[in-house]
Amino acid sequence: MQMVYNVSMIKLEISANEGNQRLDRFLKKYYRNAPLSYIYKLLRTGVKVNGRRVAQNTRLVAGDLLTIDISEEEEKAYLAREKPGTIKRQFQIAYEDENLLVVEKPFGLLTHGTMEEGRETLANQVLGYLMDSGAYRPEQEKTFVPSPVNRLDRNTTGLVIFGKNAEALRSLSRMLRERGCISKYYLTVVHGEMREAMILRGRMEKDTAANRVEIRGSETAEGKPMETRARPLKTSKGFTMVEVELITGRTHQIRAQLAKAGYPVVGDRKYGDSKVNAKMSRDYSLKAQFLHASRLVFENCLPPLEYMNNKELRSQLPQQLRNIETGLFT
Repeated sequence: MQMVYNVSMIKLEISANEGNQRLDRFLKKYYRNAPLSYIYKLLRTGVKVNGRRVAQNTRLVAGDLLTIDISEEEEKAYLAREKPGTIKRQFQIAYEDENLLVVEKPFGLLTHGTMEEGRETLANQVLGYLMDSGAYRPEQEKTFVPSPVNRLDRNTTGLVIFGKNAEALRSLSRMLRERGCISKYYLTVVHGEMREAMILRGRMEKDTAANRVEIRGSETAEGKPMETRARPLKTSKGFTMVEVELITGRTHQIRAQLAKAGYPVVGDRKYGDSKVNAKMSRDYSLKAQFLHASRLVFENCLPPLEYMNNKELRSQLPQQLRNIETGLFT
């Protein structure tokens, strides 16, 4: 027996946070539980923008009125959202204003994720904080969710940037893609005595199955280009404290390039020196890489973030990493 649904017309006004995106992408996010085949069916026959049928790649703007022909049953099913619960907050706040939030990610916490994919992530903890503070009200949003624009590995600590509204999120994402807008600096300890600053360039080939990357030194090699700049801060006992500037942002870039250059990050089980790692584990209980996103410098900022020009945000080393710094370099 075929189910018969009563079709009704849904009206949606596009807000500032929903504007400046394609119609098809808006619908995929709005009806996130719907199969793609259903989304494209709606686009062919069931959606109008300001009273007209339009192409699926039409870019929406704030104030547009969408009318959608959909049954009440399907609307309810495809709009279903998991109600967020209370999530323990593990991060510290480095900076916050009406457009962005910069937090300090602790060791062992994933950056990305959604409430459907796993709750114990930095992104979900930040959402919980923003909802509690009233800065984000999901019941008032159709598709927008505050999101991180940079990512740290689970065992890397330090600064992560979140956009709190759509305009800021788009600008931050673009600023990270373009050089000369947001400079990202890390602190690390490597095995070996680095005597002078280094510029490390190469191309990355990722082995997805092994979750590691290989560095090809030739400029003509295949793979995505990588560039890292390393500056030694202090050297002692066969180790160096290094400040690293990340020019490109590839998977495992700092760890892989420093290891390739002969200066493996201490504690790094994937690219590091196993004997050195064993010593660091015995002496300091270090179980993963010593890598901390310590500094962000903002320049040439796009609207609405012009006020961030020439601002610098810092994050101190976590206590365990400070203990290692003290033990090795004093």
